[in-house]
Amino acid sequence: MPVKVTPKDFFLWFGAMVALLGSVISFIALLFSYIDHVFPDPLAYYADPYSGGMRFAMATLIVLVPVLIILMRFIRQDIAAEPAKGDLWVRRWALFLTLFLAGGAIVIDLITLINHFLGGELTTPFVFKVLVVLFVTGGVFLHFMADMRGYWNANQGQAKMVGYAVAVLVLLSIIAGFFIMGTPGEVRLYRYDDQKVSDLQSIQWQIVNYWQQKGEIPEDSAALEDPISGFRLPGDPQPPLAYMYRKTGPLSFELCATFNRESRASRAQPARPGMEENWQHPAGEHCFERTIDPDRYPLFEKPTPSPVRPL
Repeated sequence: MPVKVTPKDFFLWFGAMVALLGSVISFIALLFSYIDHVFPDPLAYYADPYSGGMRFAMATLIVLVPVLIILMRFIRQDIAAEPAKGDLWVRRWALFLTLFLAGGAIVIDLITLINHFLGGELTTPFVFKVLVVLFVTGGVFLHFMADMRGYWNANQGQAKMVGYAVAVLVLLSIIAGFFIMGTPGEVRLYRYDDQKVSDLQSIQWQIVNYWQQKGEIPEDSAALEDPISGFRLPGDPQPPLAYMYRKTGPLSFELCATFNRESRASRAQPARPGMEENWQHPAGEHCFERTIDPDRYPLFEKPTPSPVRPL
């Protein structure tokens, strides 16, 4: 008599397939991020300063891979205790669906990679990405093809070894990410420093606006406060540290802040015309020297007041 599918069987297989697909996609995305880091494309328009895609892939693997291992252990224990469960329709559907998606992923990813290659992507990262897709999705395809034929049920020891090897490989890939983007504490310090640069940029452009309005550099930062426009001087996000402004000449000034880390090359702010806009900085206190070019930032013309007519 065939064994009926219980809600437990259905949700075990459903959860395992969701965890598997999420893990595979995240693992490929993580390896792609590493390849892009090792072989940066000079034509890339934007580089995420906080490695957001890498962080998300790592977080997904940290959660889904243990879930997948636990669910597959429960499934294999049930099959070992009741071998008839190896023929459940939900198991067959899950295995065939996984094979179909793995094969489809190979085709789609290869088409996408070849399209990027024909669009001018660098050859070396293209080759590595193709190898990653073939290795990961091909491994999933072969594993579940063997599972469909009952190979892993007949060889429990080898199934455990494969599981341990995959877990170690994923763990090493996650650890590698911390060497690239830094620990969470270091990332937070970089975020502090980026906020400080953003604040100094805001203060700088208020100084430029002050010059264009009044024809002079403010004597101190308090003169920049404007209750009408609502501008208030930003404070350093790490008190008791504070920003410092100094007027160094008729058209020159300095903006200073204390930074946690030396700026990364990829974090360089885009230059704006009219000033030397290098926001690279070392760790510790650093001052940015600026000089306003009157030709690029001319004074605003003041409107001529209308004559007062007598009543």
